[in-house]
Amino acid sequence: MSFTLVTTFLALLVIVHIGADSAAPDDVGFIYEGFQSSNLSLDGIAKITDNGLLRITNITKLQMGHAFYPDPINFKSASNGPAFSFSTQFVFAILPEVSGLSGHGMAFVIAPTRGLPGGLPTQFLGLFNDSTNGNASNHVFAVELDTIQTHEFNDINDNHVGIDIDSLFSTASQPASYRDNNKNSFDNLTLSSAQRMQLWVEYDGESKVINVTLAPIAAAKPNTPLLSLSYDLSPILRQTMYVGFSASTGSLAAAHFVLGWSFKMNGVAQALDLSRLPKLPRFGPKKVSKFFTVGLPLICTFLLLLVISGVAYHLRRKWKFAEVMEEWELAYGPHRFKYKDLYIATKGFREKELLGAGGFGRVYKGVLPTNKMEVAVKKVSHQSRQGMREFIAEIISIGRLRHRNLVPLLGYCRRKGELLLVYEFMSNGSLDKFLYNQPKSTLNWSQRLRVIKGVASGLFYLHEEWEQVVIHRDVKASNVLIDAELNGRLGDFGLARLYDHGTLPQTTHVVGTIGYLAPEHNRTGKATTSTDVYAFGAFLLEVACGRRPIDPQAPEEDVILVDWVFSCWKAGDILRAVDQNLGTEYVKEEAELVLKLGLLCSHSEPSIRPSMRQVLLYSDGSVLLPELSSLGISAVGLGFANPGSSDGISSSLSSMDKGFSHTVTESILSGGR
Repeated sequence: MSFTLVTTFLALLVIVHIGADSAAPDDVGFIYEGFQSSNLSLDGIAKITDNGLLRITNITKLQMGHAFYPDPINFKSASNGPAFSFSTQFVFAILPEVSGLSGHGMAFVIAPTRGLPGGLPTQFLGLFNDSTNGNASNHVFAVELDTIQTHEFNDINDNHVGIDIDSLFSTASQPASYRDNNKNSFDNLTLSSAQRMQLWVEYDGESKVINVTLAPIAAAKPNTPLLSLSYDLSPILRQTMYVGFSASTGSLAAAHFVLGWSFKMNGVAQALDLSRLPKLPRFGPKKVSKFFTVGLPLICTFLLLLVISGVAYHLRRKWKFAEVMEEWELAYGPHRFKYKDLYIATKGFREKELLGAGGFGRVYKGVLPTNKMEVAVKKVSHQSRQGMREFIAEIISIGRLRHRNLVPLLGYCRRKGELLLVYEFMSNGSLDKFLYNQPKSTLNWSQRLRVIKGVASGLFYLHEEWEQVVIHRDVKASNVLIDAELNGRLGDFGLARLYDHGTLPQTTHVVGTIGYLAPEHNRTGKATTSTDVYAFGAFLLEVACGRRPIDPQAPEEDVILVDWVFSCWKAGDILRAVDQNLGTEYVKEEAELVLKLGLLCSHSEPSIRPSMRQVLLYSDGSVLLPELSSLGISAVGLGFANPGSSDGISSSLSSMDKGFSHTVTESILSGGR
């Protein structure tokens, strides 16, 4: 009995010893941290460099190379048995001949023979050819690092990692990327970037899962693989196989390097010591100082850009602020502003600074950078050069006007086809804003009367008190500015004309605003002090009645203001025309005087209109206003008739109406400015 037990025990020891001997070859493992002392099997253009790099291909076009571990490795215990687990890690780099243009790729390979006979370069990566690609008899497993998109093989892009089983139609593939352990997303990698990268290929023989993991050289192995494929490799792998690398070039070439390689059957491949790996070669000319290759070109480029920017900035500002300056204008120097100063003052003529706009120009508020004075800058289009010298001479002359009821014209600027007139700024804006469109605040009667007398005083100064006769040509509520003390100041001398006392005015274009134009101005084209008085008459009625000279919103018979006021007077109730916003808060005698004076100034016959001197005497009560009935009243009741005239004001206003329609098309202005 004891002999039997001893015999059995010895037999078991023999069996265990035999099993251990047979299992030993199945646990093959090796590690290369550089390949100087290796005895790898090489073919094609594969080579071990002097510093220990495994270079599978160089930059020779249309070539391939193979590098295999020299000994066969058991991947099964029997030919029809299950495949063992295996693990590999290697560090690789792909250096393209031309940056950004790589020539095909490389692959980690498990094959039944070394050298992969029949493999072709270019898109076949040295693995297969047209006739062998896809054959089940290949028994080849590969992980490709592909840098060319081959539509023939349904490649997803030109920078991907794929698992190939007997075919270059990848069973699974993903764009080259990795997921850092601290992130929730994958970061892209460029295989042909000439940067070192790590790849892990692992197969679990029990769960039949293939994992492929990619990472840059500086990263730890990611926990999440790039590719994870459930696939049984048992039918693919034979009992003994060879492991290695294959790479190829096409019409575009790249050098494919492996710097270190670790492999293990039935276990985890030993981690590579990255600090011991050989260095990659440097492609291109001999290395020179970074100062000359990077620093100096950057400095030169920066200085060149600085000079170009400076010149462009200077030219742009010079063009932006370019002005027209002719020799004859030098005499007007003190009255000429620099365009640059006006541009800065109005903040580039931006819309927020816009005070108003009309047919003759746009007005902007500004603060002069030199003395911080508030100004109003009017931009006036003036394309024609004809009469420019005379026009500017008149503007400068008007700039010398000094009266408490005139808005001072400070000067001008001329730039290309544009004139800019600079006035002193009036904080309360124009009078029409106190009269129309439901104003936030209105003027009471005494304030309106003070404005009327102020404008009358200003016009008298222009017509008779200054060294020359100044015809304003555009008297109206929107051109009367209200200063901080609520005094009326006549402004906007953009249309004004001058002539010497005792001389006759010259014929000009008919300009002005409809409703303020005297009938004879339309017929003769001559602006006179009397045409200003006519406009002043319309202004008087406008201020007293709170209505525009022509009001399309009024009933048809009351559209023309002077007509309506005249009808009220004729009916014996002229005060009915007073602005209803005043209620009864006005002096009846003063209101009646203003309304009648407005009718008198608006007479169609210039000879019957008073002068501005007479207007002042009437308004002050120094002289009594003549009875309107003594001047003759037309049968139609539209105005005053010239004594002895058979048709009276009817024909006068008829011709005036025709003049209005003519003015609409030919006037520079249309409506308030």
